[in-house]
Amino acid sequence: MTISTFAPSALRWAPAAFAPVVPGDRIVKNGRLKQSVSRWPYNAIPLPDFCKAIAEMGLTAIDLLEEPDWAVARDHGLTCSMGYAGGGSIRDGLNVPANHDAIVRNFERLIPRAAAMKVPNVITFFGNRRGMSDEVAVTNCVAGLNRVKKIGEDHGVTICVELLNSKVNHKDYQGDRTPFGAAIIKAVGSPRVKLLYDIYHMQIMEGDVISTIRANKDLIGHYHTGGVPGRHELDDTQEVNWRAVCGAIADTGFTGYLAHEFTPTRDPLTSLREAVAICDV
Repeated sequence: MTISTFAPSALRWAPAAFAPVVPGDRIVKNGRLKQSVSRWPYNAIPLPDFCKAIAEMGLTAIDLLEEPDWAVARDHGLTCSMGYAGGGSIRDGLNVPANHDAIVRNFERLIPRAAAMKVPNVITFFGNRRGMSDEVAVTNCVAGLNRVKKIGEDHGVTICVELLNSKVNHKDYQGDRTPFGAAIIKAVGSPRVKLLYDIYHMQIMEGDVISTIRANKDLIGHYHTGGVPGRHELDDTQEVNWRAVCGAIADTGFTGYLAHEFTPTRDPLTSLREAVAICDV
């Protein structure tokens, strides 16, 4: 199956610092920052074909896979850099104690499996407000994470709680600011409980991305990308200086993954190659 088409005219933008990217070329050349890519924007490409394509680019990981697909990534020489392991949902997350038992049961079952499959991170969410105060939400989230942190510690798997915007994409989401998430991670105090800092979402809510990353570097376990506005290509239609942001992340000594999570508007693998080249600091 042909998984991508390419013509020079399709590549309407390329950063001046790089030569045009070409299918089959290894894009990762520096590798000071480990890059991954989220599966869901590329669901139209069969997973084995997608794994082959990103491995050719020089990527070593794929993000946001369900447990049955972890082995597919491994069979193609890739790591699942962030796995789904039953950590609740965006709407129904850690801020509601009634959700904790199910999250604990799922993590007890799937985090050992993640460890066996060399999946370094699993995702969970803060949940929607539904009128809840931040003070109560912090208490509830800390209680829930305290119940699961030892599972992560015992198996060497990091539980990452995602920051999302409530302005455009996820109305009413409570974990929509870095200080809110940082307070929870600090209170839990585990090396295996961190923030998933989604740069797209936090640019919308806060801006000041580089300073925020530097100030919270010890609390962040994973990053996501996406062009602002629109969550599309990391190109000249959006406002984040990705080269500078990725350089700042690398300069903090970060050893985890930065995963691309944007929805391509053009040839998907061409767009991904361009993004990988920009972020290869």
